[in-house]
Amino acid sequence: MPFDFGALRRRPDIEGQGLEASDAADRLILDEAAALIGEAGPGEIVVVDDAYGALALAAADAGARGIRVHQDLVTGERALAENAGRLGLTGEVRSLPLGAELLAGARLVLMRLPRSLDRLDEVSQLISTHADPGVAVVAGGRIKHMSLTMNEVLGRGFGRLDVSRARQKSRVLLAREPLDETRSPAASGPSWPRSSRHDDLGLTVVAHGGVFAGTGVDIGTRFLLAQLNDAVPDAATAVDLACGTGVVASWLARARPELVVRATDRSASAAASARLTAEANGVAGRVLVTRADGLEAFADASERLIVLNPPFHSDAAISAGIAAHLFADAARVLAPSGELWCVWNSHLAYRPLLERVVGRTRQIARNPKFTVTASRRAA
Repeated sequence: MPFDFGALRRRPDIEGQGLEASDAADRLILDEAAALIGEAGPGEIVVVDDAYGALALAAADAGARGIRVHQDLVTGERALAENAGRLGLTGEVRSLPLGAELLAGARLVLMRLPRSLDRLDEVSQLISTHADPGVAVVAGGRIKHMSLTMNEVLGRGFGRLDVSRARQKSRVLLAREPLDETRSPAASGPSWPRSSRHDDLGLTVVAHGGVFAGTGVDIGTRFLLAQLNDAVPDAATAVDLACGTGVVASWLARARPELVVRATDRSASAAASARLTAEANGVAGRVLVTRADGLEAFADASERLIVLNPPFHSDAAISAGIAAHLFADAARVLAPSGELWCVWNSHLAYRPLLERVVGRTRQIARNPKFTVTASRRAA
């Protein structure tokens, strides 16, 4: 009996409604890899960036055992666990961080192609370095999100690359033959994570592949930091919500030696980058980073200061639902008279939403592109 993709469910997370738990690209990846799945032994299949579990669970349903999985978003990881439980496949999939343990000895890697070429480069390097020399990588996506540069990125780590026929606006890349130079003990070492020094901010930024802005500092964050110099309220602790590479958290910790900053992001690569950024700037003891869905680990009315540069993309789509979710979380966690300091693209016009969800909102600064506001929770 074919795998029932309709049985999969998304978690009710911040992207809003209407997204399917699988799509035509998942089906094409599985069809192109069907023979390889059947040939793989226990523990030889790895799945990377499987949104809600379609690839891993369909492979398990086809008889694969001991499947190792990495999903960057904690919400996707939880959806996989829930779907595995619903389908009676919990014991057949295991979530792991992106690294050597995930990929050691893998003979088949099923993968959704990321939109970020840096993310693809980092994952490709890890596969070619740690997987079995006979590994096959079956990586697919929607054609509108693919580019020829993806072929070049995979070509740097593998000697053979084949491209499938298009089907239902999707396509698959099949990479084989990891190049010897990536596996040699004399190799120069992994090129990820990367770092960059920003003397104007007094910060070194460290980033894994695919994290927003990479080792740079985006102009919205720069505008926010300029306002935080003097005006932000005093507090013993602060929260960097949706922290990315941890630029705001590390900057605050360096600017205020008495401050402890708790940083949170639902992305594993972002959380790992934020930890490394804190270490690079000598503030790891006062920047505490958690991979979490928003502020789920924080108690109600517990924080006086939250700082946020909200993402407004859900994959390829612009979505106000992400910001609304984070604003509501901030409102719950703010103590009476506590403040949410937020920078946002002015055209998104978040101020009425902030007023409604968080509380009285004042404009701190505005330039042609960005607005910085402070929203105060009622006493």
